[in-house]
Amino acid sequence: MQLNNIFIHHVYFWLNNPNSAEDRAALIAGLTKLSSAASIRDFHIGIPAATNRDVIDVSYSISWLLLFKNKEDQDSYQVDPIHLNFVKECSHLWSKVTVYDTIDI
Repeated sequence: MQLNNIFIHHVYFWLNNPNSAEDRAALIAGLTKLSSAASIRDFHIGIPAATNRDVIDVSYSISWLLLFKNKEDQDSYQVDPIHLNFVKECSHLWSKVTVYDTIDI
């Protein structure tokens, strides 16, 4: 099913300690709490799938896929106190974050 008229915000996290089950659980708990931000339409928390092809990057630890109704809702999310608190409480867990934002063509 084609998703139309949405703003997709996909975040990839590389944990400082990728083998730490405790750090992974803490980040997932933080993302779960973050999912209560009012402007989020839908979300998905994931880990790399067990696929192995040259074009697939499985170096990240956790992915956070967000769907927003529009760019304005995504902009609102960026300054939402819930989001700011998540960054404050969880940023010590990751060494790298990469974000891909997409809109309809």
